[in-house]
Amino acid sequence: MRFSVFISVLRPIGLLSVNWVEESCLIDGKANDELSLSQDGQLKGARKPSSIATGSDADSEEDFEPRIVPYKQVQQSTPKKLFRAKYISTELGMRERLFVGVLTSKNTINTLGVAINRTISHHLDTVVFFTGMRNRKVPHGMFVVTHGDERLIWNMFQTIKYVLEHYINEYDWFYFVQDDTYMEADRIKALVGHLSMDWELYMGRPEEFIGGEMEGRYCYGGFGYLLSRTLLLRLQPFLENCRNDILSARPDEWLGRCIIDYANTNCVSEYGGLQYYHYELGKNSDPSKEESEQFKNALTVHPVSDPEQMYRLHKHFTEIELQRTYDEIAKLQAEIKNVSVVAFEGNRTAQWPVGINPPFEPKSRFEVLRWEYFTEEQIYSCTDGSPKCELRGIDQMDVADVIDIAMGELNKKYKPVLHLKKQQLINGYRRFDPTRGMEYTLDLQLEVVNQKGHSRSITKRVHLVRPLSRIEIIPMPYVTEATRVHIIIPLTLLDRSFVNHFLETFASNAFETSENAILTFLFIYDPIEAQQVNQNDIFASVKAQINTYERKYPTVKIPWISVKTETPSQIKFMDIISKKHPVDTLFFLANINTNINSEFLNRCRMNSINNWQVFFPIHFQDYNPDVAYHNQQPPATIDLVKDAGHFDRSSFEEACFYNSDYMATRTRMTADVQENEEILENLDIYDMFVKYSVLHVFRAVEPALHQQYRYQSCNPRLSEDIYHRCVQSNLEGLGSRSQLAMLVFEQEQGNST
Repeated sequence: MRFSVFISVLRPIGLLSVNWVEESCLIDGKANDELSLSQDGQLKGARKPSSIATGSDADSEEDFEPRIVPYKQVQQSTPKKLFRAKYISTELGMRERLFVGVLTSKNTINTLGVAINRTISHHLDTVVFFTGMRNRKVPHGMFVVTHGDERLIWNMFQTIKYVLEHYINEYDWFYFVQDDTYMEADRIKALVGHLSMDWELYMGRPEEFIGGEMEGRYCYGGFGYLLSRTLLLRLQPFLENCRNDILSARPDEWLGRCIIDYANTNCVSEYGGLQYYHYELGKNSDPSKEESEQFKNALTVHPVSDPEQMYRLHKHFTEIELQRTYDEIAKLQAEIKNVSVVAFEGNRTAQWPVGINPPFEPKSRFEVLRWEYFTEEQIYSCTDGSPKCELRGIDQMDVADVIDIAMGELNKKYKPVLHLKKQQLINGYRRFDPTRGMEYTLDLQLEVVNQKGHSRSITKRVHLVRPLSRIEIIPMPYVTEATRVHIIIPLTLLDRSFVNHFLETFASNAFETSENAILTFLFIYDPIEAQQVNQNDIFASVKAQINTYERKYPTVKIPWISVKTETPSQIKFMDIISKKHPVDTLFFLANINTNINSEFLNRCRMNSINNWQVFFPIHFQDYNPDVAYHNQQPPATIDLVKDAGHFDRSSFEEACFYNSDYMATRTRMTADVQENEEILENLDIYDMFVKYSVLHVFRAVEPALHQQYRYQSCNPRLSEDIYHRCVQSNLEGLGSRSQLAMLVFEQEQGNST
């Protein structure tokens, strides 16, 4: 019995001690570096996997004995609030690639500064202008940092310090350039894209120090220079020493000496097989006549004497890049043709044109794309549904352009053997393919003349494609949905009967939901009605309704403004309203028939951008119920379907815009108003923004903006265009063509019987 017990004890030890004899257990030696002594002289830390404790340790046997650990209730500590960054890039420590700082002055910021901003800002993520003293008027759209001193060395020191404090954790590379230097932004980005962020790199055009007393080279500031984040971080602790110890007359030389002294890094023009190309522009030189390869490949050109020369350089380099793009496209097309020859189906695998998406393949008869037939004078698919109409406007320009391109390509193909002249377009077909663009098929009657002068008439069919352009993402300023909207509702004598329904709908959509909006009524009196306002106020019932709603909703105030005019033009009464509100007010100019809800108000806030964009929504207008639901009961709620109504493209009454944008645009038309005061009646707000503002005028269909049918009273005192649009809106709002055709058919049937 004792023997079996002894064997049972030895068996686990024998299984675990395969290498324990060869294991070194020295504490003070190098063979057991993982072990350390605790304060009581005991070993702490984990043992190696192949080692075991010695039998002399009494506590080691207790580790193998099972024991009951008494339960102790864990006290719940207050959970620590978890902080999450607003952006994933912040939480992951991701940085942008390139920061560009432009060194300018108060004398050149409005000339060369504006020019360089216009040529590079839309290519780069961040462009910051650094100057000594602030000019009286800072150009719009430029981020300017002012240091408060015109000393050049001080400005350079403050610029590097500002970058280290505000941008060092956001960017990998920092590029500094003077405002009298043209930089090819895309080439700078391409250069940075091939550089490693861990390099301590100081790159530009190397220059010897003045006097040659100091070894090393600095980067000449006229051609710009590139600094890595790693280099700036290494330089950061010594920046104050550089300011105090280094004396220099030039800021670029001062920075170069600082980098060499404390970072031991010289300026280089080539690194890792990448070259920093630059070009020195001669006095009064013409960029279009520069033919050297050094100029064509330059990242920067210096010096630039005036803004006009800056724009000419930008135009020339843009043409160079465009031609390189065309050459690359031609090369890719040739490669595709060569590869398609050895494909399974031969050349049929290469789509035409080469590189353009294949034609759309419909999956059912409802997806078949429709071809439009046209000649040089007429088109057989009209917007109004007519079987044939005159070819004019943009359609006429499109057809003429396609024919010219077809003749140019034919002559390019057959010259000098044959010369072709267009006699007439026999047949023309076009369709829009959403995967490719606009497709054309032309049957042309041509006169062909050979080299001997003999000619004959032939018919040639050609196929053309106008491909869809590359979609460009335009950066837009950031806006929020927290802006208060001031809703302006103009009222005339004819609008009084619609106020009750409007207030009921608006109260449920805005008052009861505490929508961040203020409703303002504009009472428009003509001169006779204004004289009788004390005896017979035509808007007395409306004012009583307003008081009722204010008592029902104590937190709501509904202001109203009275205006006297014979011609209630939008610009005239907006002049009055604009003066009564702050410049940062967001207006929504609406109609008494408009059903306003939170969904649209949010889109009004998002699509109206101060000093950038105004929004003119296209509301959905119900058809006349007597026409749309002839001999039927109209539904309680009308859906947005083609038989119930249409988007009224002839209406420009609704508008969302900021007061500051209105005031700035109104100021630009002051000179024209002084010459002709009738312009205030001939233009509405939409025309005013289109003609006199530099803002984006955004017009789009708005399904959340719904209007019931109502016949509008068109004022003939307004301009002919405004009156015509009003009449057109009334006509299109009666019903669809099929519904009107059925009424005419029924009427003719009734007359025939």
